[in-house]
Amino acid sequence: MSKENIKVGITIGDFNGIGMEVIIKTFLDRRILENITPIVYGSGQIASFYRKELEINDFSFNIISKAADAQDNKANLIHLWEEEITVEMGKSTETAGMYAFKSLEAATEDLAAGKIDVLVTAPINKKNIQSDKFNFPGHTEYLTKYSNADDSLMLMVLNDLRVGTITNHIPLKDVSGMLTQDLICSKISILQSSLQKDFGIKKPKIAVLGLNPHAGEEGLLGTEEKEVIFPAIEAMQEKGVVVYGPYPSDGFFGSSNFKNFDGILAIYHDQGLTPFKTLVAGAGVNFTAGLPIVRTSPDHGTAYDIAGKGIASEESFRNAVFAAVDIYTNRKNYQEINANPLMAQKRR
Repeated sequence: MSKENIKVGITIGDFNGIGMEVIIKTFLDRRILENITPIVYGSGQIASFYRKELEINDFSFNIISKAADAQDNKANLIHLWEEEITVEMGKSTETAGMYAFKSLEAATEDLAAGKIDVLVTAPINKKNIQSDKFNFPGHTEYLTKYSNADDSLMLMVLNDLRVGTITNHIPLKDVSGMLTQDLICSKISILQSSLQKDFGIKKPKIAVLGLNPHAGEEGLLGTEEKEVIFPAIEAMQEKGVVVYGPYPSDGFFGSSNFKNFDGILAIYHDQGLTPFKTLVAGAGVNFTAGLPIVRTSPDHGTAYDIAGKGIASEESFRNAVFAAVDIYTNRKNYQEINANPLMAQKRR
C-alpha cells in the first residue's frame, strides 16, 4: 500500500510582500511533491500576477475550489475570491491585510475540520491585518485562541537549534512585569512536551536565559532571576524536568554553550530571535508549539523592500514545509508508540 501524502495547507500572507514569490519558488522543485500535497489558499489572479512578474513560465498551480479536490504530485491552489485585486508590491495596504485574513481564516477552518493535515503560513503585516476578526499581535496568538489552548510557545527551529520565547510580541518595558513563576513553568512544560512529541527527544535538556545583564549578577543588576526565574526552574526540576539556568544570554551563545541543549527559552522576543537568526542565516522556521495542530512559518517577515524583485530566498519557507511534515509524522509516531504498551516499554 502506498503511503498517503500529507496535505499541507498554505496561506499567502500579505500579497504585497514576498509570500507568493517564496511559495512559487518552493514548488518549482517538484521533488518536494513526493510525499506532500500542497494546498495554497489564495487567488489564481494573484498567483498569475507573480508568475508573470517573476518571469516564471514553467510552473502553474492546479486551481481547485475545495481541499478535497487537491491532486497529488501537483501544487494546488484554492481560488477563494473572484474579485480582481490590485497588487501593490512593497506597500502596506488595507486590502492586502483583509485578504491575508481571508486566506488564514479559510485555511484554519479546513485544518480544524481535518481537510488538511498541517498549516504553513506566509508572512503577514501585523498592523494591516488587524480587524474585528483578527485582534492579535500575530499568528501565534490567533492560532492559540482558535485552538482553545491555554498557552503556546513560539519556537524558532533549525536542525538541533530550538529557541523559544517566554514572552512574545510585547513592548520590552512590559516584559519584567509579565514574568511570573507560573508563566515560566508553563513555557518550560510546553517546550519539554514538544521536544518529546514533536522532535522525538526522549529526555530533553532545556536551558533558560536570564532577563538582566549577567543574569542579574546575584541581584546587583536586577532581581528577576533570584525572585522569579530561578524558583521556576527549581520547581520544574522537582518535577523531573532536565532544565538549567538562568544563563546570561551573551555568554551562553558566545561560548557555544547553546549546543549542549535540546531547547532554549529566552525571556523576551529579541533576546531569542537575534542570536537564532544570526546563527541560521535566513533558513530558520517559526513553529507554534503546544497546540493540537501543527503550524509553521518562515522566520522572516513580508520583506516589502525586495518584494517582486525576484531575489527573495525560499529556503526558510521550504524548511517550514519540511518541518511541518516532520513534526506531524513525529506526533503520529509518538501517539502510536504510547498507545501500545509494549512499544512504549521498548522505547524506554
